Parts: sequence; C-alpha cells; structure tokens
Amino acid sequence: FVGCSRWLAEKAKVSGLLTGQTVISIPNAINTNLFKPHNKQEARRKCRLPQEGKLILFGSVKITDKRKGIDYLIEACKLLAEKHPEWKESLGVVVFGNQSQQLQDLIPFRVYPLPYIKNEHELVDIYNAVDLFAIPSLEENLPNMVMEAMSCGVPCVGFNTGGIPEMIDHLHNGYVAQYKSSEDFANGIHWILTEPEYNELSAQACRKVLGNYSESIVAKKYTDVYNCLLYTSDAADD
Repeated sequence: FVGCSRWLAEKAKVSGLLTGQTVISIPNAINTNLFKPHNKQEARRKCRLPQEGKLILFGSVKITDKRKGIDYLIEACKLLAEKHPEWKESLGVVVFGNQSQQLQDLIPFRVYPLPYIKNEHELVDIYNAVDLFAIPSLEENLPNMVMEAMSCGVPCVGFNTGGIPEMIDHLHNGYVAQYKSSEDFANGIHWILTEPEYNELSAQACRKVLGNYSESIVAKKYTDVYNCLLYTSDAADD
C-alpha cells in the first residue's frame, strides 16, 4: 500500500484494516516544467495586480470552508495590521476561489478577489505574482497548492498538521506555525515577508520540490517498488 504522505502512511499502518501489510510513502508528482519561477512583474501585469508592495495568496475551492482555516487567516491579518499599521498601504491579499469577494470586508488589507482557477497556466502566473502562499488549513494530506507554490519559488506558511510539515521545512523554505495559533501564523507571515534572505528562501522552496516531488523523482520511487516486488516474486518462485 502506498500513501502519498508520510502522515497518511503512518495512519494506514495503525489501521486494523492493514495489520501486517506493507505501507510506504510516495508523494504525488508535479510538473516542474510548468510550475516554475517566472518574472514577478510580468506575472503581476498578466494578473492585473499592483506592481508595488507585497502580496499574500490564499486559495480554496470554497473560501468559506471552515476546514481551510480562513478564520485563522483573517485573525492573523488583523494582528499584523495592529502591529504593523504601515502595512495597510503596502500589503495586499490575493484570494482565488468561489465566494472570494466575501473577504473584502473581513481582512484589514486590500483584497484582490479572483474566481476559482482551473487553468494551470493561469495558476502559474498567480503563484509567480505573489510573495507568500498562506495555507491555514486545519486538515490536509499533501496539499497540491503548497507544492505548486513552492515549485514557483514562493515560500509558504501553514499549520503543523497532516503532510504540511513534510513539505515546508521550518525557517528553511517557509514557516510551520503552531496548530490553530493565529498569532504564530501571523509571525510566519511577518518572518517570510521581512526575511533579508528572501531570495534564498525562494530558491530553497523550489529545490525542495525539484528534489522530492518532480515527475522523474516520483517515477523512480515507483520503479524501485515494482523492481522490489518482482525480485521478491522471482525469489519466491526459485
């Protein structure tokens, strides 16, 4: 049995259904030839976003889904606005997903609402237009959006839940916040946006995906599994 995250594989191992079975972890793959860094100014122009200032990205199929943790992002933004009132003029929040416009009156920064995006090329432009991807989800396995953002060189901040801490290496390519702590989530946003070595954070995020989630890397892991099974089968026949 293959789980697409170490978190899921560990859950499967302790399940009564899989007692005595072999369970391993192999992540889903991403097309790193598509999701990759591009010029930020050009990406912002394509997305009709401001050229100046910092931009945070949040996305979900349905923005109001409580499992996606939007309440914690709203609270984190309020904390940031209180501590750094100067950011009200220089920080924006890009939101894509159904009902994204509902956040315009809930977040104390300028909100740029976008509809749910299905076109992958449009997604690449959106990721490249922003400085940080925020994922305050309360339940996640191995979220594709974190993988996509990091592949585009965008550092992420997320809670310590599910497979998120497998993807985000704390203070190395992003920030893993204490679970359900709006204050620590705000700390993560502030740390990434003010980090003097931001370019290195961005580069490390991209390297993490290339080294762990690219199609060639994941295909090699599956090839190794099949080869191991064939070897075991042949040995049993002998």
